[in-house]
Amino acid sequence: MEKMSRRDLLKMSMVGASALALGSINSNADTIKSNEVKFDEEYDVVIIGTGFAGSMAALQALKRGLKVALIEKMGRAGGNSVINVGNMAVPNNAFQKAEGIKDSKELFIADCLKDGVNLNHVDLLSVIYDRANEAFEYLKSTVGVEFVAKCISASGHSIKRAVQVKVASGSGYIQPMHKMIEANPNAIIKKRTKFDEFVMEGDRVVGIKCRENYKFDSSLASDDLENTGGDVKYIKAKNGVILAAGGFSSDKWFRAQQVPYLKTNIETVSQPGATAGALLAAMDVGANPLLLSWIQLNPYTNPTEKGFGTSAVFTNHCSNDYGLSINPKTGKRFMNEHAGRKIKCDAIFKVMAEGANNDNYPVNICDQAAVDLNNPLYTSKGVESGSIKKFNTLEELAKAYNIPVEPFLKTVSDFNGYVKAEKDPEFGKPLKQADVHGIDVSKPPFYASLSTPKILYCMGGIQINEKAQVISRKTQKPIAGLYAAGEVTGGIQGGGRLGTMSMSDCMVFGMIAGENI
Repeated sequence: MEKMSRRDLLKMSMVGASALALGSINSNADTIKSNEVKFDEEYDVVIIGTGFAGSMAALQALKRGLKVALIEKMGRAGGNSVINVGNMAVPNNAFQKAEGIKDSKELFIADCLKDGVNLNHVDLLSVIYDRANEAFEYLKSTVGVEFVAKCISASGHSIKRAVQVKVASGSGYIQPMHKMIEANPNAIIKKRTKFDEFVMEGDRVVGIKCRENYKFDSSLASDDLENTGGDVKYIKAKNGVILAAGGFSSDKWFRAQQVPYLKTNIETVSQPGATAGALLAAMDVGANPLLLSWIQLNPYTNPTEKGFGTSAVFTNHCSNDYGLSINPKTGKRFMNEHAGRKIKCDAIFKVMAEGANNDNYPVNICDQAAVDLNNPLYTSKGVESGSIKKFNTLEELAKAYNIPVEPFLKTVSDFNGYVKAEKDPEFGKPLKQADVHGIDVSKPPFYASLSTPKILYCMGGIQINEKAQVISRKTQKPIAGLYAAGEVTGGIQGGGRLGTMSMSDCMVFGMIAGENI
């Protein structure tokens, strides 16, 4: 009887990831054996993915003098990291200390557990706390990433602990990281190269099967299943393979099996190549899946824009941090604008449902003082594209969004009073001087944007330990030769990720993977 491949199993029935995992729990019979193939190329380390985690892993491996190949299935390197906003949680950083902000491991972990609904693996959070500053200093001093010299707030954190790159984009990290990688004679980045499967020698990962000259086809229902293009190559990895392939937000079928209410027509902020193929390949060789049903939505994205757009950073850091969100039907606030992402998404969906077509989108508002306190690119890009509107008066703003004027003006007046009193009796938003610096909504001009949640991040993935080794569900021990970092891993963020924590996760465990492989 002919052996069935992973792709054949997927085609057979509409089953979830847990069933796929159980189906192969006792055997590696369908994996590629090293004695069955002839390797076309050989490196010390093969890294799947060229985003934050893969790039940081490559730099650390190169620092050790290892020969490294980075595999990227898309025509552009960087993945979701390029379209990331560029803010990174760095607990106990130098900017915090300069501003007199006190941080601690206990507070950091408590913040993560609150949004993670206590599903986080605390041992891994502890590693991030211990090493985030090291990653930050390396990026700043060695790689040459340029940061704004201050701390900023981020969704769900009880204090300011995030740093921001000057260009307000993940490209501010990826470009200098890739410049260093490409300048190293021991490194190669292979774009349009699709990773398919691991090559095994016993229970050890010793290489990969991939396809060069591959072109991702967004017109297919599932590129992983249907796209057979490209030239098959086998690449040997003497030290092992690092999986840094990102999440599966753009994999409409797979994500809907984990979370059925996330229908295929719900938009995502991820690039189209964010599919589940690499995750499933890791599960095929025994990797333990964690929390695959926990998928996070972004409450800042704009219904007038595709994907992440240009106004999300404004909504997050200008409006939600220093202004307020309004239900346009009532002219009133409806949530704590500084709450965690899931809380805000749930509140926004409830307001949207008041519209006949689920389109009563909240209006996010702030004034010039809030804009001035943030990176100017957060607002200027959106104003230029039209996703952020600018008004001379609050009355003009209300008219533009059909907000009832009198209730709206009272809401703003009440909010400004809360800022003065440093206390929000309605929703508990932190309004102390250290939180908002006395900024209310009173200094014209005024700015506004709309928001609707879009799929943002997959908290679930494969399990790793403190050394970034992938854990086997069969042996409950590390799979020899297989490491992972970033969004493809699970457990670190628990059931909900705090803002700016993805970069900390990627950079720290990418660094650790590159050190240990």
